[in-house]
Amino acid sequence: MVSEIPRVERPILLVEDNPMDVELTLDALREARLRTAVHVARSGGEALDYLFGRQQYSDRKAYPLPSLVLLDLHLPGIDGYECLRQIKAAPILKRLPVVVFTSSRDDSDVVKSYDRGANSYLVKPASATERLEIARQIHRYWLSLNLGPPLFATDQT
Repeated sequence: MVSEIPRVERPILLVEDNPMDVELTLDALREARLRTAVHVARSGGEALDYLFGRQQYSDRKAYPLPSLVLLDLHLPGIDGYECLRQIKAAPILKRLPVVVFTSSRDDSDVVKSYDRGANSYLVKPASATERLEIARQIHRYWLSLNLGPPLFATDQT
C-alpha cells in the first residue's frame, strides 16, 4: 500500500495597504470557504521581510513561505513593482506564484507587472459579488488545480 504524503497547506500572502481593500478581500476569501490561512503585509517592505524570513518573520514554522502572493502595486515605501522584481530575482522565491491584484487597468501597469514576472494580473472589482467570484477562482485555480513548485526546488538545468 502506498501512502500519500499529505499536502502542507501554506498561507496566502496578501500585500495591501488599504484597510478597506484588506477587509473586502479577506471577507471574500472567507465567504469562498478558503481553508488556507491569509497573512497580510501592509507594505512592500513588510512583504519582503516576510518572504525572505527577516526580522519578526524569521521563524519559518510560524511564518512559512506562502503558496501564493496577492500583490497590490501602489504601496508605501517599496512599491509592488520593486517587490515583484525582488521576488523573481531571488532563487528561493522566483517560482512563487505572484498575482497582481490592483485597481489599475492601465496598460503600462499590466506590461510592467508581466515584465517583472507576474504570473497573473487581476483588477479589483467594485462589487462584493465580483470580488467573491475572484476569490472562488483564486481558490479553484491557484490552490486546487494549479500544481505549484515544491518548496526549495533547485534548478535542474
